[in-house]
Amino acid sequence: MTTKRILASSGGFVSTPGLWGVLRPGAIMLEALRLTGKDRPRVCLVLTASGDSPDYLASMYSALADAGCEVDHLALFTQPNRPVDEAIGRADVVWVGGGSVANLLALWALHGVDEVMRDAWDAGTILAGVSAGSICWHVGGPTDSFGPKLQVVTNGLGLLPYGNGVHYDSEVGRRPLLHDLVKAQTLPTSYATDDGVAILYEGVEPVAVISDKASAPESGPAAYRVELVGGQLIETRLAIGPISLS
Repeated sequence: MTTKRILASSGGFVSTPGLWGVLRPGAIMLEALRLTGKDRPRVCLVLTASGDSPDYLASMYSALADAGCEVDHLALFTQPNRPVDEAIGRADVVWVGGGSVANLLALWALHGVDEVMRDAWDAGTILAGVSAGSICWHVGGPTDSFGPKLQVVTNGLGLLPYGNGVHYDSEVGRRPLLHDLVKAQTLPTSYATDDGVAILYEGVEPVAVISDKASAPESGPAAYRVELVGGQLIETRLAIGPISLS
């Protein structure tokens, strides 16, 4: 039976010691590759949220050069570089980069990427990404897509029936806004990640928290569940490791 997996993160790549600005895969990306079960998994980079930035794309290719995987990409600017179903359909891992999630969702709907992503997920392709590439799989979440003031998107793909908060510990407005959105029921129960942290979902169930760096169980970066219980907002810290919500 095919296991549907999503890795929703605020990380995925880390700096190479001694080489400023040179990235390498962190534990999150390495876990995505491992979960494929392939000796040489095929990765498709989708950087729509950054306008298919050539510099961003080059840095991702460079970061994955020695990771034991085949790397390809899907670009939509100024026109698709190849058929969308072909690019996504051959991938074992789809990695979606950060940027404007609002623009990403608009372009994906225009070019049919949203439906192809859903089909890939159903087929067992691991969907993963950072920031905009995390929010997109959910119902929605806080975003700076519309300007410096954080707002909300609610037209995410909804593969995961939750809201999503990213950069939870590094951008001060995101946590209180997510709380307000869940409290107002603008977003359903939501999951959030500190920088360098990801949540692994199997089907729609969160099963593990993964960190790019070692983390103190009680005080380091973590993930969080934000929900309404009896009309009261509850935030639960989810430490690195397997998730138990019992």
